[in-house]
Order: sequence, then C-alpha cells, then structure tokens
Amino acid sequence: MNRIDLEGRRAIVTGGARGIGLATAERVVESGGSVVLWDIDAGAIEEAVAKLGEKASGTVVELTDEASVEKAAKEALSGGKVDILVNNAGITGGNGKTWELDPAIWRKTVEVNLVGPYLTARALVPAMVEAGYGRIVNVASIAGKEGNPNASHYSASKAGLIGLTKSLGKELAGAGVLVNCITPAAARTAIFDQMSQEHIEYMLSKIPMNRFVEPTEVAALIVWLSSEDCSFSTGAVFDISGGRAVY
Repeated sequence: MNRIDLEGRRAIVTGGARGIGLATAERVVESGGSVVLWDIDAGAIEEAVAKLGEKASGTVVELTDEASVEKAAKEALSGGKVDILVNNAGITGGNGKTWELDPAIWRKTVEVNLVGPYLTARALVPAMVEAGYGRIVNVASIAGKEGNPNASHYSASKAGLIGLTKSLGKELAGAGVLVNCITPAAARTAIFDQMSQEHIEYMLSKIPMNRFVEPTEVAALIVWLSSEDCSFSTGAVFDISGGRAVY
C-alpha cells in the first residue's frame, strides 16, 4: 500500500463507523492523520474507535439537524484544527418508481445525502478559511451522473451533491480550501440492505469490470483528495466506477 502523507492532519468523516467511511478513517490513520467519526449509531462508533486506536474519536451527530451539526463542529474545533471533511454519510431510501415512492422517504433521502453535507460545510468551512487550508471530499455516486431507474430520490440527491461541490469549490478556490467529489459505483456494504436484489443486479450489470468497488479502493481516492498532493483540483468530479462512466 502506498502511503499518502496526512501527517499532523485532522479529519472528520461522516458516516465513519462503517463501510466506506470506516475504510477511509482507517486509511487516514495509516497515513499519519487523526480522525473524528460522525455517525448516528453510538454503538458502531464505539466499536470503530476501539478498532482505530488512539488517533480516533467519535461523536453521535444527526446530520440533518442544524443544531446537532453545529454542536459537533464546535466540539471538534475546540479540540484542535479540522483540516479535512469527508461527507460520506448517505442512505439509498430503498427502491421504487418515482411516482410510487413515499414523499417522506424522498425528502429524507435528499435531507441526508444533500442537506447534510451543506450543513457540515456551513459549520466547518469558516474555520478552514481562517486557517488558510482545508480539503473537503463529498462522496456522491455514479447515480448522480446517470440517474438510476427506481432510485430517483437517491440519484437526484447525489446529482445535487455534485452541484454543491462545483459551487463550493469555486467559492473557496482562492482560500486554500479545495472541494472535490467522487462518483463511485456501488460497493458491497451494509447499504445494500436498503436495496432490492433486482437493483443490485442492475448496478453490477452496468460495470464493465464486472465487480463492485471495494471500500478500500474508494478510501484510497478520498485520502489522496484529502492530502496536500491534491493541490490544483477543486470543484471536480472524480470517477471510480469500474468503467461505467468515462466522463
């Protein structure tokens, strides 16, 4: 494994207690950084922190609640600078035709996947600007580029996250704070439990490499985008879809 240099850097990873978030946290620690896990599951946070060791801590955060995010941000900043924000937390909201999906589920998916990253950026960007340095990585999805059938709520939320990345990246381009997003194909994590088998098979059929991406592969890209080596890319969309999307 190549070692990406995050020595002395401190990251917040949302949804950091499992899946891609936990793989990212592990890679941050292996790269010399420290990490704060933001997650809704207290038990999963405790297990993840025990696994990661002394360079990790965790906070229970409801990412769709402004007060919860602001409280967690203040707590994190009181413990030192925050150099990196990885907006990884997300839900699929299940599968269904657009006109058959429950409006409450549609709204909840957009709240978690798009409003959450807006709230975390809102809470943490000012401190990054003041420090003159920051890296923000938003975990979008190939669905945000192509629009998966039977997943309009998820696809729309991830397309919105791509748009947020572009706007925020341009706003911060002169501030030393770089903002990028990635568009992975599906990884076989607990999020599959929210999908139908038919939808899982559909996603696999669209990937030329004929396999799902590994969380560690996604983590490697996230951590590189979180490093000083990423110095002239902002507002950009980085594909990691096994050849599904080549744009």
